Amino acid sequence: MQNTTLKLYSLDYNDWKTYKMALLFVVANIVFPQICHYFGTGAVWLPIYFFTLVGAYKYGWKVGMLTALFSPLTSHFLFGMPVGIMLPVVMVRSVVLALVASAVSFYFKKLSLLLLLLVVVGSFLLGGVADLLVRGDLYHAWQSQLTGVPGMLLQIFGGYAVLKALR
Repeated sequence: MQNTTLKLYSLDYNDWKTYKMALLFVVANIVFPQICHYFGTGAVWLPIYFFTLVGAYKYGWKVGMLTALFSPLTSHFLFGMPVGIMLPVVMVRSVVLALVASAVSFYFKKLSLLLLLLVVVGSFLLGGVADLLVRGDLYHAWQSQLTGVPGMLLQIFGGYAVLKALR
């Protein structure tokens, strides 16, 4: 697999660019799910996580955390999605994704499909614990994971394409 060098940032909370980038990714994380939900494919494509991955991988954990927290909250209050009972699960999954993506990009300082596979699968397995706790049922939590496989593939390949374009 080809590794791509990527200019990575670790933006700080006292840098206005942190908030500008986080706002951009939050808006994208609200618009993209609305498009997917319009076609009835939101649960399959996992759109609310896409720009959290991109933001955290490219700009660091602080942009990732702002995006991970404010995307689901804003979407919930504006559109009722994610629904109330699933809001904590989506937020935990988003935070885990942001932390794993930023840690992997910080440690390896490069981009590859293999690294994004590690980020996406690892974060969904870790985040799946929250799903299990909310559902209280291993079968339904596992089914939720399987439903999102196309979305995980979108994050890996689409995330790679977007991150390469941001190079």
